[in-house]
Amino acid sequence: MMKRLTLNCIVALLCLNAQACTPTSQDNATTAVAPDCMPAETAPKKDMEQDTTPLGAKALIACYPQFIKAYKNNTIVLADGRALPYDDGKAKTHEEQMDNADIEDMFAQAYDTTIWQPTKNYEPGRIRNEELMKYMYGKNANDVKKHLVGVKWFKQQLPFTCINGAADSLRAVAKDLEKLPAQFHKYFDQSSSFYWRTVRGSQRLSAHSYGMTIDICTKYSDFWRWKNPGKNESDDIVYVNRIPKEIVKIFEKHGFVSGVRWYHFDTMHFEFRPDLLKASGM
Repeated sequence: MMKRLTLNCIVALLCLNAQACTPTSQDNATTAVAPDCMPAETAPKKDMEQDTTPLGAKALIACYPQFIKAYKNNTIVLADGRALPYDDGKAKTHEEQMDNADIEDMFAQAYDTTIWQPTKNYEPGRIRNEELMKYMYGKNANDVKKHLVGVKWFKQQLPFTCINGAADSLRAVAKDLEKLPAQFHKYFDQSSSFYWRTVRGSQRLSAHSYGMTIDICTKYSDFWRWKNPGKNESDDIVYVNRIPKEIVKIFEKHGFVSGVRWYHFDTMHFEFRPDLLKASGM
C-alpha cells in the first residue's frame, strides 16, 4: 500500500513540474517552433507562387542594378523600361549559341574554377548576348569611349570602362598582382584592352569592344587558332596554356573570367563578368 502511495506522489510531482515549465496565456510566454513543424492551423501561409527567377537573371539584377531591374514573364526588364527575352526557346549547337545567344545562353555553362584542362566546348563566358552588352557598355565605339578611364597597369596606362565598376575591379587586380614575386611580372608587359572589332572568323563582337576586357602579354600567351592552324570551331584541338594559376585566380577574385578555362583557349584574355561568377556560386 505504501509503495503505491509513493508512486502516485511521484507521478503527481512530475505532472506539476511539467505544468510549471509549460508557457500559458497568463505568463505571455512563447515557444519557438520551426514553421515546418507547426500544426497546420498555426503554421504561417507560404506564398502559393514559388520564385521561378533563373539564377542567371538573379545574378544580372544583383551585379548590374543600374541597368537590370527585374525578371518578368521570361524577360529581363531594363532600366529604360524595355524588356529583353531571357530564353528564346530555341535548341542550339554550341556555335549557334555563340553567334545568336539569348541571355539564358550566357549562363548555359557554370564557371568552374577547378577546371584547368577543359573538355570540348567547355568555355563559360565566351557566349554573350550582344544586345544586353551594348545596352550596358555602348552601342558603338564612340559610346563605349565616353565611359573609358585610365587604369594604371604596371608600366602602362590602359583604357577601361568605368561602367559596373569594371575599372575599379581592374585596379584591384593590378594591386594584388603587384604583390606576386618578381618572376610573375613578365606576364603583364604589353597588355591591351579596348578595341572595337569582331572576333576573327565570325560576325560577333569581341568582348574587347565593350572596354571591359584585358589581354595580358602575348609573348607568354596562347590562342587556339595560333596553336591549331587550319582548325575551325567544330574541330578537335590541342590545348595549350603558359599563364600561371596564381594570375588567373587573382583575376577571378575580382570578377573576371579567364580564357585559360576555355576549350577554345585564349589564355591572355580576362573579361569582367561578375554575373557569371555569381550565377556559378562564386
